Amino acid sequence: MKRRDFIAGSASLLGFAATGCVSYTGNPDYSMNVGVPTYYRSLYGPVPQEQFPLPAVDLSKVPERYWRTEVDYHSDQPVGTLVIERSEFFLYLVQPGNRAIRYGVGLGRAGFGWSGSGNIGWKQSWPTWTPPANMIAREPQFAQYSSGMPPGLNNPLGARALYIYRNGKDTLYRVHGSPDYTSIGQAFSSGCVRMLNQDVIDLYNRVPVGAKIIVS
Repeated sequence: MKRRDFIAGSASLLGFAATGCVSYTGNPDYSMNVGVPTYYRSLYGPVPQEQFPLPAVDLSKVPERYWRTEVDYHSDQPVGTLVIERSEFFLYLVQPGNRAIRYGVGLGRAGFGWSGSGNIGWKQSWPTWTPPANMIAREPQFAQYSSGMPPGLNNPLGARALYIYRNGKDTLYRVHGSPDYTSIGQAFSSGCVRMLNQDVIDLYNRVPVGAKIIVS
């Protein structure tokens, strides 16, 4: 499946890997996030059982307002709907009783954003990323991945991807994980919805194929 974005501006993949990604050493650092409540340390701790074991999220790099939480949320959408509020950098998963699970997200920069309604047409664990031809033309450094970048910790789609469809067709937009903590709450990709890997795994496990998604 093709991917619409990786990272904004003139940032190269090598620069992203050097500054935004994390490498798992096989020795998870359970001492990270000292002073953070135990609940959040648990949510964002290492996930060694994954195909590519995930390190803990350094929550000092993610504003607290973007940490996963359950909130009051009044909506006329059915339970299970994903609602992305672009102005807030939040994704809400509608729950019973006027509640929602709220996740912090990163979004596309001006000119690349997608809005409207659709559905989750496909889901993939540890997806391959293939940049589309127009991205390669715009940013030739991605030509090396024209046949696909294998899954892994440095793959820009992260641990999970949910593929947004409209009227049965792939929009080329995704809700996906990201190894770059600092992208949450920011707008600098080419349009997709980025989440912390621990959050996208949680969302992936809750959302079936066919779920409605609204981006406003």
